[in-house]
Amino acid sequence: MKENTDISIIIPVFNEEGNLKILLNEIQGSMSNFYNYEIIFINDCSSDRSLEILETFSSIKNIKIFSNKKNRGQSYSIYKGIERSKFRNIVTLDADLQNNPSDIIKISKIYFEKNVSLVGGIRKKRKDKLSKILSSKIANYVRMKILNDNCIDTGCSLKIFDKQIFLSFVYFDGIHRFLPAFFSGNGYKTFFVDVNHRSRYSGKSKYDNFSRLIKGIKDLYIVYKILNKLK
Repeated sequence: MKENTDISIIIPVFNEEGNLKILLNEIQGSMSNFYNYEIIFINDCSSDRSLEILETFSSIKNIKIFSNKKNRGQSYSIYKGIERSKFRNIVTLDADLQNNPSDIIKISKIYFEKNVSLVGGIRKKRKDKLSKILSSKIANYVRMKILNDNCIDTGCSLKIFDKQIFLSFVYFDGIHRFLPAFFSGNGYKTFFVDVNHRSRYSGKSKYDNFSRLIKGIKDLYIVYKILNKLK
């Protein structure tokens, strides 16, 4: 069992103005009686009121707000948030409210009690369009066969993992979707557990299925080359 249970929650934000206050309230409500934590929001050049809303959180002592100088995407935002975090135990979470923040407690308990370096959520009863679910299932199947990472849903944003191990990996744009492969490929133990999934409350998805597929194929090739060098 891990002795240090402090948590840094990293949340990339791009045009999520309708979700942010609800998200913060849900995190605070679910975490209040459990772990010591900080929340790091990284605004990725949102064009709506996201930054304005985030700035209203800045007076809360355990919240940090950072902004990218230009739109850099989720991987860059997550990486920079982790670099600026003060705790070793990292939780990643999207700002779209599709994952339930109460599941942070669920994955954290497993992470702290088991001898693992990453615990990832598996979205149970996904509330996405059928086309997105089917394309995701195909992509996950292909990735598992090639990378042998034993994760049926690497696209779930809700994960907890070791900061120092993460920062030891080779960074590339897309790494956040391949964390199970990087951890297991480097010899670290991983564990996966069902978590809740909800329909989007506000805003819209930032990717269409085709663009996600093309980028996924390119990223899969990059990860395969990186991990193959470890053998």
